[in-house]
Amino acid sequence: MYNTKSIRNVAIVAHIDHGKTTLIDGLLRQAEIYREDEVIPTRVMDMFDLEKERGITIFAKHTSLPFEGYKINLIDTPGHADFSGEVERVLTMVNAVLLLIDAQDGPMPQTRFVLSQALKQGIQPIVVLNKIDRIHADPERALNLTFDLFTELGATEEQLDFAYCYASGLSGYAILKLDDPRVDMRPLFELIIEKVPAPTGSIDEPFLMQALTLQYSDFLGRQATGRILQGKIEKGEQVTRIDKNGHPTNHKITLIEGYHGLKRVALDVAGVGDIVNISGIEEIMIGDTLCSPDHIVQLPPLSLGEPTISVDVLVNNSPFVGRDGKHVTMNKIKERLNKEKRSNVSLHIEEIHGREDAIRMSGRGELHLSIVIETMRREGFEFSITKPKVIIKDIDGEQCEPYEIAHIEVPQQYSGAIIEELSRRKGELRSLSTNEHNVTKIEFYIPTRSLMGYRNEFLTVTKGEGVLTSAFSEFAPKKQGVPGKKTGSLIASTTGRCTPYAIFNLQDRGVFFIKEGDEVYEGMILGEHSRVNDLIVNIVKEKHLTNVRAACKDENIIISPPRILSLEQAIDVISDDEMIEVTPHHIRLRKIYLKEAERKTTTKSK
Repeated sequence: MYNTKSIRNVAIVAHIDHGKTTLIDGLLRQAEIYREDEVIPTRVMDMFDLEKERGITIFAKHTSLPFEGYKINLIDTPGHADFSGEVERVLTMVNAVLLLIDAQDGPMPQTRFVLSQALKQGIQPIVVLNKIDRIHADPERALNLTFDLFTELGATEEQLDFAYCYASGLSGYAILKLDDPRVDMRPLFELIIEKVPAPTGSIDEPFLMQALTLQYSDFLGRQATGRILQGKIEKGEQVTRIDKNGHPTNHKITLIEGYHGLKRVALDVAGVGDIVNISGIEEIMIGDTLCSPDHIVQLPPLSLGEPTISVDVLVNNSPFVGRDGKHVTMNKIKERLNKEKRSNVSLHIEEIHGREDAIRMSGRGELHLSIVIETMRREGFEFSITKPKVIIKDIDGEQCEPYEIAHIEVPQQYSGAIIEELSRRKGELRSLSTNEHNVTKIEFYIPTRSLMGYRNEFLTVTKGEGVLTSAFSEFAPKKQGVPGKKTGSLIASTTGRCTPYAIFNLQDRGVFFIKEGDEVYEGMILGEHSRVNDLIVNIVKEKHLTNVRAACKDENIIISPPRILSLEQAIDVISDDEMIEVTPHHIRLRKIYLKEAERKTTTKSK
């Protein structure tokens, strides 16, 4: 007999770095899904290289935990605002959420977003005050701030009466009261069983499910993930897919997969309440309905978050083209981006009219796009990208651009400079407070355009001690007079290898992005000029020896260390007339027009 009352479907949501993945580590260790001799890695749900390196969750991932006869389907969601679309869809798959709050930081911008989405869908959150073992943790204050946030977001009386517990994912314990013994995660398991509703729906009704996330396999094609809303499905059975236009097509199910711990397991049959991956429906899209051919039903289609920024991806035409990458043609690049779009549906790919050497890629933010770019370069692709631009929409005859809520935490002595700069960038100060540790929290409502290129400056001004996070708010009327970059670029005048002598003599002109011995070409950007204008320099110049003074008597050359840029930093640094050359082993900055004469001609014609 199929028992839906033993199933609990829960998503774990939080602001970035509040400990979702670490808490799941603790739950997995105590769910007895590992062998006694099995080596258990940390942050096991972050299984992709980029997630491990950056310490963030990029893709929503599923696991299933057995606990005393119950099956807890747990979904780890991204915490970064650029992946908010994935969070929205995951919430429709579950009956409750674990809302993680850092016991020191309290609610943060992304906390507001994920909580508002859960409350709108009528979901009852369970609040977990995490990291209570941190030195400056204040769980009672964090709990009060969380209650205030529930009230501010219009929670119902029932939602305001939320269950909560305290936890340390790193140390592997949860407690209901602060003076309880700190033993294991059992109190959290019991809270989930008690407070999360069992799935609704009848096993005797016709099969019904909605595709809420997509995955892609070279062997199985596109796979639809969702929760079975009613009935059951068997491998080899016929189902009807109804697309967003209401058009029905019939398909045979080739594979059904569920989860046991971290492993996918093939299922012969799955029923109401199960979260499953279904293969065999090649063209399925997010929001499509899957139902029984004998009982055609279309569920309301889902609205996906609109992209806010775009970049142009071009064929690399630098003098070093083809030295590093395996895939350099536009056909290969388009093929790879179209493959990405099959599973990454928040990504928009479009042709550029009149350009055969370029394609436009749009997404929810710089991180969203940079993850795709970084993944491609690691796969052997070589291409160039332009500076990201915000997407302008026409709303009621007015040009509108994306705005964000920026949340900043800095030592008090830096707050004045931050407020002054963001105000100059047309931001509106929403809130300002300083705690007993002299940490100032600032909230700005600001155009996305104004934040682009600011993060490097922010880290410099705060000496690396500041934290800046932001989340998309809305499209609103475009601001005029948003200032541009304060500095120009140092540009190579010729091709060759950088010499210590040239770097030493030019280092007072700015900060270099290259080091001695690096190969450069004419028009390549070598660093950041200390002034607002661009400066063309000869970085390959050698020290010429004469019979007047021997080389051994030269003064010691002391070179300042270069600033080696990551992809995100490079995106922040470039101007509108510059590009990034992306190859498997190099990130080079360059002018769009490499020759000085071409740049002058282009500037005059504008």
